[in-house]
Amino acid sequence: MIITMKQFFNRRNFDIASPIVAALMIFTLTLLTVPNKALAFAAVSQQQIEQFKKLPRSQQESLAKSMGIDLNSIQGQISGGNASGEKLNTAVFPRGTQFDAEGNPITEGELTELEILEEDNKVKPFGYDVFANAPQTFAPTMDIAIPADYIIGPGDQISIQVFGKEKHELELEVNREGQIVFPEHGPFTVSGLTFNEMKNLLTARIKEKIIGVDVVVGIASLRSMRIFVLGDAHKPGPYTLSSLSSITHAIFAAGGVSDLGSLRTIQLKRSGKLIDTLDLYDLLIKGDSSGDLLLQSGDVVFISPKGGTISVEGEVRRPAIYELTENESFADVVAMSGGLLPTAFSKTTRVERYNQGALRSVVNIDLTKDSDLAKKAKAGDAVFVMKAAEMFEQSITVIGAVTRPGKYQWQNGQRITDVFPDINSHVLHYADLNYSLVVREIDNARNIEVLQFDLAKALASPGSKDNLLLQGNDKILVFSNILKSVDNKVNIDALAFTQENLVRKEQDTAKDEYNKKQFWLKYGDEEQLSALDSDKNAEAKLIERSIAQLSGGDIEEDIDIKELTVFSRQRLLIPIIEQLKRQGRSGQPISLVEIDGEVKFPGVYPLAQEGRIDNLIKAGGGLTESAYLERSEVTRNQIINHMAQQTSISINLGNAINGNEQDNILLKSKDRLNIHKIPSWSENNVVELRGEFVFPGKYTIRRGESLADLIVKAGGFTQFAHEDGSVFTRTQLRKIEQQNLLKLTADLRIEMASKSLTDDDYSQSYAEVKQMLADMANVQPVGRLVIDLPKVMTDDNYDVLLEGGDVLYVPTKKSSINVVGQVQVTSSHIYDPSLTADDYLAQSGGSKKRADESRIYIISANGSIKMMNSGNWFTGDVGDNLKPGDTIVVPLDAEYTNNLALWSSVTSIIYNSAVAIAAINGI
Repeated sequence: MIITMKQFFNRRNFDIASPIVAALMIFTLTLLTVPNKALAFAAVSQQQIEQFKKLPRSQQESLAKSMGIDLNSIQGQISGGNASGEKLNTAVFPRGTQFDAEGNPITEGELTELEILEEDNKVKPFGYDVFANAPQTFAPTMDIAIPADYIIGPGDQISIQVFGKEKHELELEVNREGQIVFPEHGPFTVSGLTFNEMKNLLTARIKEKIIGVDVVVGIASLRSMRIFVLGDAHKPGPYTLSSLSSITHAIFAAGGVSDLGSLRTIQLKRSGKLIDTLDLYDLLIKGDSSGDLLLQSGDVVFISPKGGTISVEGEVRRPAIYELTENESFADVVAMSGGLLPTAFSKTTRVERYNQGALRSVVNIDLTKDSDLAKKAKAGDAVFVMKAAEMFEQSITVIGAVTRPGKYQWQNGQRITDVFPDINSHVLHYADLNYSLVVREIDNARNIEVLQFDLAKALASPGSKDNLLLQGNDKILVFSNILKSVDNKVNIDALAFTQENLVRKEQDTAKDEYNKKQFWLKYGDEEQLSALDSDKNAEAKLIERSIAQLSGGDIEEDIDIKELTVFSRQRLLIPIIEQLKRQGRSGQPISLVEIDGEVKFPGVYPLAQEGRIDNLIKAGGGLTESAYLERSEVTRNQIINHMAQQTSISINLGNAINGNEQDNILLKSKDRLNIHKIPSWSENNVVELRGEFVFPGKYTIRRGESLADLIVKAGGFTQFAHEDGSVFTRTQLRKIEQQNLLKLTADLRIEMASKSLTDDDYSQSYAEVKQMLADMANVQPVGRLVIDLPKVMTDDNYDVLLEGGDVLYVPTKKSSINVVGQVQVTSSHIYDPSLTADDYLAQSGGSKKRADESRIYIISANGSIKMMNSGNWFTGDVGDNLKPGDTIVVPLDAEYTNNLALWSSVTSIIYNSAVAIAAINGI
């Protein structure tokens, strides 16, 4: 099996020696021993799980498929975690089990809920859900008036009140012969009469027999009747209902119409004859209940089978499947669906229907035309009303560092000052007022041209050329003038390293983010990547808010400095530059130019119409203070005699800025302007001296100045200065140390994984290793350069050329020896020239069990390191070896933790950093 697996990995270009591939092979062998049945168990270590998780999903699927393993069945192990580092005993779920995003199995109940949600999104037949909540009883409410045309029949209770000369209050039931029997006055036949006819009859007959009385006739209670609901009802059969029940009462009593029944052809039959046909659409859509007739005893409500149907989807108010009757048109279908939404594109509505060959065909109809609306709809048609395009017509789009980005109405003769009448209320305080663009579509192919304007000049002089005349669909871009961005601290799980808040130009920031992303893609996990992506998502949302114009609200004034760069040139110009590149073709060069050198925002910019040197300088944010105005070069690509040639044009930059046309030349495609720096220009580089100097503080250095020169300038050292204990730090070295820490962390992670797979006796806890990685992440790089300060002051050949940001700290004289590391008690001792390093170790209680006594080293006060067994420490006078301020370090025995080679390096780094930080006391 191992030979087969090697062949499998080799065929897929996997490196067999790779620790990750080794993990996959072991992981696969483990899985192959597991039966594909429920309740089978596999013991898989967390280290193997972690390595398998690093493989892309496609390779995981390929590996599982080739080995005959259902990837879903092991998803719980892949997605789960175990911080303890112990062996996992994870259940293998049955084949076909589905898992959620966190790797947890989805139960049958949850699957049913998901299926219900999917069903809810489908178009449903119209009207059938009205029967979902049928009432429990259909007896009519007796506190309503009896209809005048109600037919009296056997079983009705008639109430008669007589008052006047005689007083009677009777309730008489209509008997089977259709009569009511009035005591002392005999029977009255009322069956078959309407309610009004009965009242008139009884009132007249009683007044004839009893003189001098008034009569009030009503119905005390209604009779019940037996009717039949047949056809495609949910529960067809006989039902007993109140005599005031109608056709819809009978349908509700039968549980509604089944899925096969028609809502539009419900017949009422009486004594074998068709009385009427009810169309429930009239009731459900129009609210017309005139067809809902009252039933009589023995009536039959027959629900016919459903007829042809048509589905309506898209931009209508009531998407559903509707039943058609004969000769219904698309106008009727639109009315049934509640009409079109305002977002509907009604001119091209798609109708899919079956043709004579039983194949689906597409017919387009225009719902704005009466002729198309009058066309007959056919059974089986599927109508899709498409959504109108989200494009705006004849509008102005404002993007960037403005208070209210979004769409604005365009009017003929509109100019820049009409959109921005006032700077304070319409433009953010960090907007660049000297460089803005108008992007304009020039043809139906949506090719664009770019116009540049100076917003400050347009507002100051409305009659100037900068106050451009706008056209419909123009886009106005206003950029920010934020020069630099702050790279915030990134905390990434156990490997969280804390970067300094270094100020960089935006291009450097983007490059740094890219490099970090690549590093974590190679060595990290999903949590680390998501920590980086979350910061990028926050920026993307702000870009989307401005460019996509999803909101036109105000942008908060206390916006984060990192968010300010969202409106920078590099970000907002990306889609414009890409579009100009796509437009480039033979005979139409790409309208892009480049500026580099001493400008605030060097880079590639769109070539504006009639763009000149001064326009390109404004695009680059203006000149820096170190720009050389006497001479600059424009590099130009030209086609001469069918050959591409590059020429250089020298210009006087000062004249070009002042508008001299001889130097302020028109730019052409791919021109590159290079602006030089003033010869021998240097920025103010500051170096700080701390501690025992006569005049400590910050000093501005000249180029090439040495450390010894600066110390002399500071008046030298005080009498209490401990020159041998000086600490010299440099910013550039701090960055290098940070990079080395990251590299070492990555190497340790790889070695840990490799050792866990190749060493059967490996027992290192995953939690312990992870904690060590976290300890390394918390180490703050110092950037210390070890120097011999007394030699610097006396030897001209041994000196340090200073750089900006350097710090030299000279402490007060010390008289102690420090002992740290794997000793019984970490302590400091008074310096005694007669004592050796072993004596000081003995005074600290000796070494611990986990100490590596063969690699004990000593950090001298100036930062140099020597091993105790190097021979330098035990030759000659012992008192000359140790000096005040030295530190004896007893490292951790890496062999004690299963020979993990990099543990000693990690220990050294942590101890070194701790000692150095303690020595410089807060630097």
